[in-house]
Amino acid sequence: MAEKTNPAYPLAPSNGYTRSDGESQLSADELKRKKRIKLAIYITIFVVFQIIVITAMSLTVMKVKNPRFRLGNINVQSFESVPATPSFDTKFTTQIKIKNSANWGSYKFGAANITFQYLGETLAVIDVAKGKAGWLSTIKRNAEVSLNSTAITNSNLGSDLRSGVLTLNSVGRLNGKVAIMFIMKKKKATNMNCTIAFDVAAKNVKSLQCK
Repeated sequence: MAEKTNPAYPLAPSNGYTRSDGESQLSADELKRKKRIKLAIYITIFVVFQIIVITAMSLTVMKVKNPRFRLGNINVQSFESVPATPSFDTKFTTQIKIKNSANWGSYKFGAANITFQYLGETLAVIDVAKGKAGWLSTIKRNAEVSLNSTAITNSNLGSDLRSGVLTLNSVGRLNGKVAIMFIMKKKKATNMNCTIAFDVAAKNVKSLQCK
């Protein structure tokens, strides 16, 4: 009796669908396309982030502002005046302030001087030695000042002394460079323009205003 055999058939996928080579290639291309899109998105995010960081740095850290050059508190040691002559003589101590608190870099300045005046006439000149103010900081230097009316020719002095208020000015200029992160240096000059009002009767400083 001849043995009964069943014809052999290829196994079909469980879902009844066979993926062709063309469809497999299409799926691989789609996967590559998605990867390229993701990569482009990551690169775009990175570039935008860098632009934001650079912009923020330019507006804050890399932005260079003028330091400030000022007088600090004044302590009067002596003050004598004679309205009839007219004349005055005063000695006081003060602080010279170089304020670099707005810059993310040191401010290196050259030697300078401060001129004390009465209505534009020079009373005395004091020296300011060269130095450096650190980043976001202020340096203070003590100074002793002696002023008198010997060189004054202005006729308003007598009336000012009789009014009880003697107003003097201090002016000066510092020239230097601000160094940002050791890679960029920018020249910056700063001016002093302070007004000192002395109370003649009390023999002390009534007010000190600096621009």
